[in-house]
Amino acid sequence: MTKIKSKQLFRILLFIGTAISLYFVPWPIVKAWITPLPKTVQEQVNKATNYGFDGIIVYVDTKGKQPQFYTSGYKNRENKIAADPHSLFKIASVNKLYYAVAIAKLVRDGRLVLNKSLAYYLPELKNRIEFANEITLKMMVQHRSGIPNFTDTQNYWLTPKETADENLELVLDVPANFKPGEDYEYCNTNYLLLDKIMNRILGYNTFQYIQEEILTPLNLNHTFGSINNVNIDDVMSGYYVGYSMDLKTNNVGSILATAEDLGKFIRALNNGTVFTDKQEQEIYSSIYTYEHTGLIPGYQTIAKYHKDIDTVVIQFTNTVDFNGYNWNLSEIMYNRIVKIVSSNY
Repeated sequence: MTKIKSKQLFRILLFIGTAISLYFVPWPIVKAWITPLPKTVQEQVNKATNYGFDGIIVYVDTKGKQPQFYTSGYKNRENKIAADPHSLFKIASVNKLYYAVAIAKLVRDGRLVLNKSLAYYLPELKNRIEFANEITLKMMVQHRSGIPNFTDTQNYWLTPKETADENLELVLDVPANFKPGEDYEYCNTNYLLLDKIMNRILGYNTFQYIQEEILTPLNLNHTFGSINNVNIDDVMSGYYVGYSMDLKTNNVGSILATAEDLGKFIRALNNGTVFTDKQEQEIYSSIYTYEHTGLIPGYQTIAKYHKDIDTVVIQFTNTVDFNGYNWNLSEIMYNRIVKIVSSNY
């Protein structure tokens, strides 16, 4: 039997290791990342289908310039309806920016106290959520409560719940993931509970308060609290890879907004015009961020303000695959768009 020298063995193993690593390289991401940058935003947006998205909407608002809209692909692929820049879109976790502003306003008015406990505001949950006496409102706003995330429940998105109580029931009597304030973990349950607290304090629905105190003063007339409050034909369809059905009718508790409405809100949040006064803005700055992303089946949102170019860029993509490179590709698309905008600033 022929003996293999150590150097030969090393080369063989190196070749095998390289071959295996190359096999697992995320080539769609690499290709999207290294492709030369187009000169215009529209050229980049036109590549959405190459990234695996059925449709895309991009809104760019640079101070001193007319806001621009860019689209490609479909609003509805079954009927071959082209993407509409004024479609309503489920913005998912971007909701939290609106709710955090509402918290800041209620704290400013003395109706909520950030260091009061969950058990203080919702005493019925004292023995149902671990450490309820120690978890403060501020911890919940900042995702430092340790409360389990209901959307992390096994197979949650196969049969998502449609009411807050059903979602909450998934995590009641479940041990905390960590002691309050000792770690960070993004958790949708926090904002479900904050919504319940605000409902109780106000005596009416939190979104009504958001509408009265945030949306109406900013003339944001194309932002809605529920899929039940809109004309379904105005909503961009949402798709999950490998699943043929349109997900736009699913009621998953998301705010819906046009890209323009969301863009105006993000600018108002960052320039301070959404706040009543400096104190209110300081409260907000102490508890939450000024940008956000959102992801639910069928809908991905990136909403950010870029201070260096004084520009808000909103991106909606309507195809999701939690098990693939889908989110990474949406971020690459977004970052390339921002680079193009920056080069033309």
